[in-house]
Amino acid sequence: MKKIPILFNIKEECCGCAACYSICPKEAIKMELDEEGFEYPIIDENECIRCYKCLKVCYFK
Repeated sequence: MKKIPILFNIKEECCGCAACYSICPKEAIKMELDEEGFEYPIIDENECIRCYKCLKVCYFK
């Protein structure tokens, strides 16, 4: 089985555009606020089907 995609390792690798959130066919990605009020994607590993569409749509990847 494929691994869960890693959207970013550090916050600077994500602009918070929510493209990954929007393209996920299983709604496995949620946008959560950090301590500074910026939204970042979090993958629900139980819902993710490992289609990697989130990585393909990511501007930074």
